[in-house]
Amino acid sequence: MILPIVAYGDPVLKKVANVIAPDYPNLESLIENMWETMYHAHGVGLAAPQIGLPIRLFVIDATPFAEDEDLTKEEQDALKDFKAVFINAKITEETGEEWSFNEGCLSIPDVREDVLRKPEITITYQDETFKTHTKTFNGLAARVIQHEYDHIEGILFTDKLSSLKKRILKGRLTNISKGKISAEYRMRFPEMKKGR
Repeated sequence: MILPIVAYGDPVLKKVANVIAPDYPNLESLIENMWETMYHAHGVGLAAPQIGLPIRLFVIDATPFAEDEDLTKEEQDALKDFKAVFINAKITEETGEEWSFNEGCLSIPDVREDVLRKPEITITYQDETFKTHTKTFNGLAARVIQHEYDHIEGILFTDKLSSLKKRILKGRLTNISKGKISAEYRMRFPEMKKGR
């Protein structure tokens, strides 16, 4: 089932999400719905807060990036099979010199900005069977994880921009929260008034 994606301005996007247990209700169908919602919106990642649930869960399928000709063969190979469910994730280490990449977000349609992130991360998480993994990722894979991880920490990519950039974007972000935008997928807008 395709779920509406929560737009910028909704309080759920600013909450630190809660840890979940294996008996979380309807988890399997929730994960299926998240995949379906993400693919429908042409995203490469989707976090539970983006569908209104303040829980530590996100899904990533970065395989579309494997086609990017600007990447090295090694980077393309790393992304070719990169599809995973992350539950109760905790980034334990971020290393290297920050690099800039143009990011967007399904909760903030039509806004893309360069964001600085460290190139390598180590993360501990559980998969959909609640098996625990600790893995190190780098490059674009690390960046996609960091972006989705930020969602479960109540952080949006726009929070990482300079105060000048934030001021420039303020009007556009306000319009998004009011529903004054057209997205190619279903959205839920926090400030949209009925009858307007």
